Amino acid sequence: MSLLHQLADRIAAHRPADRALIVGITGAVAAGKSTLARELKAVLTAQPKPPRVEIVGTDGFLRPNTELTEMGLLNQKGFPASYDTARLHAALFAIRTGWADFPAYSHVAYDIDPALTRTLASPDILLVEGLNLHHRTTDPTGPDPLDLLIYLDADEADLWAWFLARFMGLWEAAEHDASSFYRQFRTMDRPQTEAFAHMVWTQINLKNLHEHISRAKTHADIVVRKTADHRISIVESRATHS
Repeated sequence: MSLLHQLADRIAAHRPADRALIVGITGAVAAGKSTLARELKAVLTAQPKPPRVEIVGTDGFLRPNTELTEMGLLNQKGFPASYDTARLHAALFAIRTGWADFPAYSHVAYDIDPALTRTLASPDILLVEGLNLHHRTTDPTGPDPLDLLIYLDADEADLWAWFLARFMGLWEAAEHDASSFYRQFRTMDRPQTEAFAHMVWTQINLKNLHEHISRAKTHADIVVRKTADHRISIVESRATHS
């Protein structure tokens, strides 16, 4: 049995009988959180009696660019203050047994896209992927909107390589998409763009990882380790959260 299937089995084993199981998947920018969520959904729904699985992203609860600009936080997008955390937690508590609205974020537009908002009924399993899931460190005695928390871990050199590949892919695609946020960077050549991406990585994403995101690791129920080729090399249960 693959480690991915083992991880899916661990998740399925925690399903309560009377409500949705809420599973958080967090880790650094570009760690592969959304990819892992999709892979887990594929495995879970391939079972003989498949559960109904939905995937939502925490990025949908980022404050819109106009609001971040007014708050002076546009350059700290992804940091805790850039999220409407209360709204995120309210939606997660609501969907345990009922309905909830989940807005969505467009990486191409670099902003919330209201047209992508989904109203979801309580599924069997909800996979919540993204940043700002370190509440167990900031409010350890408060109500927890998650039943399980998975932390996706990798070497920083690999995280940087994955981020650069994603950034450059969006930059390349913007050549033929005038609506893309990345179109403004088409005036730079490739070396200049890579240098700019490195600045974003070190001054924003890596800073966020060290100061906030990584705090979730010690309070995660499961830590998944990734190798440079994106394979899962370790799935480790944690016992620090009761």
